[in-house]
Amino acid sequence: MYYDIIIVGAGPAGLAASLYARRSGKTVLLLEKESFGGQMALAPLIENYPGFNKISGEALAGSMVDQVMAMGVEFELEKVINITKDETSKVKNFTIQTDYNTYQAGAVIWAAGAFHKMINVEKEKDLIGNGVSYCAVCDGAFYKGEEVAVIGDGNTALQYALELSENSPKVYICIMFDEFMGDAVLREKVRNNPKIEIVPNVLLQAFLGSEKLEGLVFENQKTKAKITINVKGVFIAIGQIPQNDAIKNLAQLDKDGYAIASEDLITKTEGLFVAGDCRTKKVRQVATAINDGAIAALEACNYLNNRED
Repeated sequence: MYYDIIIVGAGPAGLAASLYARRSGKTVLLLEKESFGGQMALAPLIENYPGFNKISGEALAGSMVDQVMAMGVEFELEKVINITKDETSKVKNFTIQTDYNTYQAGAVIWAAGAFHKMINVEKEKDLIGNGVSYCAVCDGAFYKGEEVAVIGDGNTALQYALELSENSPKVYICIMFDEFMGDAVLREKVRNNPKIEIVPNVLLQAFLGSEKLEGLVFENQKTKAKITINVKGVFIAIGQIPQNDAIKNLAQLDKDGYAIASEDLITKTEGLFVAGDCRTKKVRQVATAINDGAIAALEACNYLNNRED
């Protein structure tokens, strides 16, 4: 089956792209392998999205889905396995193969996102939104006045620790080795911050608490001693995994696997656009993902309107 535009990923970027593409009169198929809303839907509370003082990520995602469905966007819960482009025919369409079907499209918007790396310790999934977070920008304000911990030794972890220290009396930053891996400027700021305590050479062994996080148990890798830290919030910053395998032959990826695109979100393959957390960018928020989706959709429409069929 042919669609003008196929969008892969139903997070905020993909949903926004669907809305803009459909409003431009294009036929649109939105493919999502798991659930609508992406990481946004996992946020227990969002307080930095314009128009809402407070709203859960699930509710915001539901509202977006309702809006694009009302516009006539078609949905399928399918995993994209491969994408190719026919460069030999006059009409250079894309072929999208999923785990169930094969589709044709004039343009593709890849908005599959990036998943936070999990630490894979028991109770982690159960406590997401109840003490376990992967985004200090999103959730840090919920722990104002509380002691918190950060796990990770790169720039993101260092930035989280500094940001959290503005509203928390104490921030533990727990790292695997003796030294941080982040930039020297950030390392120095963390060391000189009296609210931040560095806990080196440790690996997380357990989350304490059943319904809500009550603390963390670490093991010192040198002494094997157990260390318990009583905190109500922990921010895990050990990296992200962009979901770009299916476009690795069509888009240029950086060393971490993120898609490289121009500001108009065009990749090295004409007709393939990227949006949201799967691409190289400095700020990863719901608002910036929606901005990406809108730009990608309008650029895809412009591409279709001007190509020679």
